[in-house]
Amino acid sequence: MPSVVQAFAPSKVNLALSVGAPDASGMHPLASWMVTTRFGDDLTLKRLLPGTPSRYAIEWHGDAPRKSDIDWKISKDLAVRAHLALEQKLGRELPVQMRLQKRIPVGGGLGGGSSDAGAMLRALDALFDLRLRPDFLEHIAQPLGSDVPFLVRGGSAIVEGLGERISRAADHRAHLVLAFPDIQCPTGPVYKTFDALRGPDARVDADRVRGLAESGANADNPFNDLAAAACAIAPQLAELRAQVEALARQPVHVSGSGSTLFLVCDDSFHAEALAGSIEMKFGIPAVSTVTAPPPPEDVDGEPRMMESPAEED
Repeated sequence: MPSVVQAFAPSKVNLALSVGAPDASGMHPLASWMVTTRFGDDLTLKRLLPGTPSRYAIEWHGDAPRKSDIDWKISKDLAVRAHLALEQKLGRELPVQMRLQKRIPVGGGLGGGSSDAGAMLRALDALFDLRLRPDFLEHIAQPLGSDVPFLVRGGSAIVEGLGERISRAADHRAHLVLAFPDIQCPTGPVYKTFDALRGPDARVDADRVRGLAESGANADNPFNDLAAAACAIAPQLAELRAQVEALARQPVHVSGSGSTLFLVCDDSFHAEALAGSIEMKFGIPAVSTVTAPPPPEDVDGEPRMMESPAEED
């Protein structure tokens, strides 16, 4: 067994997101085409001696584009909760020293904490040579959040229900710009505003989501049922979105419940130039990235580790 394992926790982008009215439990069913990108967090796990208490450290990576206070309790961190959940499920201790270096902004609609949890499950599997199947890890991930099961493997998938139904989708390569305004779009208020705007008759349009996933994303066709609600509770996001659209001369989209804005570009040169222009014009961090497939699977169906991506050619 290895003594140290490194895992990459990629950001996710909702290229299509359809949301329904809340069910009897108050949860909103959805259908979404989710993809992972080469922009993300780095997780390092060191295996400790049996009986040693686990230790956790969370910090911002040196090149993180937008940093904020890491002010949540360590017991609330999704990567830590994923570790504890797997220990409980297996009925054994898996003592580790964790170092999580974050790049994904907190509360940006990019699934940062969820991806950290997925990376933790993959890393524990490799570090302790558990040889657990991906569907088992996805089952462990379900109580942690609707995005976590998808982010166990990442790549490109249609995610439905409350995040528990995942079907693989074609890996259409897309060059993206991600822009990170210092604007808060809390998930709860966004969904409440969505309910007020769309009413009790809101329905999930899974066929529209699947159709986009089959054809692939371009500058114009991503859609997000939560975008209007996010812009309603944060008018400054709506204003910035319009300003970036005027600069880019193409639609600007919202990922998840916001506040990250994204654009689909023609190629890496277009994305890099546009990210630089957004930073210069509006003074907000922006990065160019590209969608990335999941790691290849072994013949047994067991996932290999997602490694930190090399620089794009």
